[in-house]
Amino acid sequence: MECTGTILRGRTFEPVEGRLIVGDDGRIDAIEEGSVDSTDIVVPAFVNAHTHIGDSIAKEAGRGLSLEELVAPPDGLKHRLLRTASREELVEGMRRSLQFMQRSGTAACLDFREGGVAGVEMLEEAASGLEIDALSFARGSTAAMRAGDGFGASGANDAAFDRERTATREAGKPFGIHAGEVDESDINPALDLDPEFLVHVVHPQPIHMERIADSQVPIVVCPRSNLVTDVGLSPYEELSERTTLALGTDNVMLNSPSMFREMAVLSKISDLPAPEILRMATINGAELAGLEYGSIEPGRPARVIVLDGDSDNLTGVRDPVRAVVRRAGVDDVRDVVSP
Repeated sequence: MECTGTILRGRTFEPVEGRLIVGDDGRIDAIEEGSVDSTDIVVPAFVNAHTHIGDSIAKEAGRGLSLEELVAPPDGLKHRLLRTASREELVEGMRRSLQFMQRSGTAACLDFREGGVAGVEMLEEAASGLEIDALSFARGSTAAMRAGDGFGASGANDAAFDRERTATREAGKPFGIHAGEVDESDINPALDLDPEFLVHVVHPQPIHMERIADSQVPIVVCPRSNLVTDVGLSPYEELSERTTLALGTDNVMLNSPSMFREMAVLSKISDLPAPEILRMATINGAELAGLEYGSIEPGRPARVIVLDGDSDNLTGVRDPVRAVVRRAGVDDVRDVVSP
C-alpha cells in the first residue's frame, strides 16, 4: 500500500512531497520524493504517554473540587465512583475512550491502571480487537505489575514503593511515578527510586533540575490536566533543555484523550517549537514505552495518520508541522494506518 502527499519524515519531521510505500510486513519500505496530486499530510501516529482511562465513566464530574478531592486515593471522587461502577460499565467506558483515541490517531497509550490484576484484565478486554496498544502501568500490587506492562505509582508521598521498584527491576519492566504535581515535596523521593520516567513535575526546584539533568530521566507533561486542577504549569522550556519530554492527556474525567488538543494547548502556553511538541507526542512517547514506531523512516512499522490537507481547516497551510501541532483535529483525520 502507499500514502501520498506531504510526508513528515524522520525525527525532524522534514516535509517531503511524495509517496510512503508500505510493505506486506506492515513496515515502511521507502519514502519516494516526487510531485503528487494529493494535498494530504502524513504524520506519525501519536503515543499518549500518560492516561487514566478507567475514569471514563465520570467525564466532567467534580467541578470546583481540588485535585486531592478529585483523584487522591482512596476517597477522592474518582475512586468512589470507580468502586460503585460495575465491571461492564468500566470496560465499556474504557473501550469508548480507546476507540476515540484510535480514531484520532493515537497508536498507543500508557495507562496508570487502577484495580490490580482485575484492572489489567479489564483494560485488555476493553482494547480487544482495536488497533491501539493499551499498556497497563498497573497500580496496587506487584502481581498486577507482572500481569501488565509496568508499574505506575501514585506518588512518593503516598507510600515508599521500594518493594515495587525492586519487583519491576526483577521483572524487567518499567517503573513510572507521579512527582511534583501539587508541590515539590515528592520529587526527591521519586528520583531516589531511579524511575524510568516521571509524570507532571510542575514544581521543580534548582536541586531537582540538577538531578533531572544528571539522571536524564524522561518526564511526561500533562498541561491541560494541570490547568484544570489549577496546580500550575511545568517549566517546559527548562525541562526540555535537561531531559526528554513526552506528552500525555491524563485523566479522562478531566480531559478528552485528544493529542491534538494537548499539542495545541502546549504550543500556546509555552515557547517550545512545533517540531519539539510533535516529537513529544510521537517519537519521545514511543521511545519511553519501548515501541518501534514514532517516526516515519524506512524499516519502521507504518503507524501513521493521514490528514486531509484540503479540509476546510487545513487548506492553505504553509507550515505543515506547525499546522499539525496548533490547528489540526480529529475532523481532519482522513485515515489512520495500522497495518
